[in-house]
Amino acid sequence: MQIRISLPQQTLELHDEYGTLLRRYPVSTAKNGAGEQSGSFRTPRGRHIVRAKVGAGETANTVFVGRRPTGEMWTPQLAEQFPGRDWILTRILWLSGKEPGHNRLREVDTMHRYIYLHGSPDTVAMGTPGSIGCVRMRNSDIVELFDLVPVYIPVDIVEFGIESGSWAELEALARPVRETVFVEEQKVPTEIECDEHDAVSCHVIAKSSDGNAIGTGRLLPDGHVGRMAVLAGWRGTGVGRALLECLLEEAGRSGQRHLVLNAQTHACGFYRCFGFVEDGPEFMEAGIQHQTMVRSIYPPGIPSPARTPGT
Repeated sequence: MQIRISLPQQTLELHDEYGTLLRRYPVSTAKNGAGEQSGSFRTPRGRHIVRAKVGAGETANTVFVGRRPTGEMWTPQLAEQFPGRDWILTRILWLSGKEPGHNRLREVDTMHRYIYLHGSPDTVAMGTPGSIGCVRMRNSDIVELFDLVPVYIPVDIVEFGIESGSWAELEALARPVRETVFVEEQKVPTEIECDEHDAVSCHVIAKSSDGNAIGTGRLLPDGHVGRMAVLAGWRGTGVGRALLECLLEEAGRSGQRHLVLNAQTHACGFYRCFGFVEDGPEFMEAGIQHQTMVRSIYPPGIPSPARTPGT
């Protein structure tokens, strides 16, 4: 499993090992925005893990200070007595950075900054930044998440969001990304890059925090995944994973149970991580070596086992 927290969208998503969405929650990250510096009161970005789980079995609204229950229960009356207090309630998932120099060690160490996913008073708004660095969640949501995830689960905190829509809705954003990646970088002829399938496909777009498109992909009505593209400056940051996870969600929502894609051969390892397997020989398309890959989609609640070729 893996957690991804989107700062622009103020959401936390939990995915299984094959990219299937298990849960999506609204959250509230730092009012001051993103940042790793100690004392900045900002939410750190990048790759993390849950280093410790605190509060198992405690009653909802249990108040924590220094990760220990104080014996208090949050109520509106208690809040009136301590109007400036930063309330950490119910459960704590303590984060630790995985990137030395960025969110680990010295003055940028996430764990030493005491950055948590934690419960919050019911009066705290979700879906909008408001914390002093931590990721606030509703009490019922943090209890559910706490019980679902193990210690050391990966947690990515990202500065992009994903949205889906029709070609009419997203063409203005998707087309420049595809032209940059396919036509300019990979020298795919313009006349074959856009085709008749765009108009009938579901499209996904990754947008940075400033609203610029940084990646795209599409899902045809027959279950073909294609036109996966991420701008060079954003590769390796989890954008491709997020795009594919959104396409898997759209496929499940529309009732599709069998997906097919033609992967550039250098990307086959990426798709294998999502349960896709090679099907047939390699072939050339637009002057680039490709490999057909397939995957089944299982209904919610049924795990998606890795397939083997020919099954």
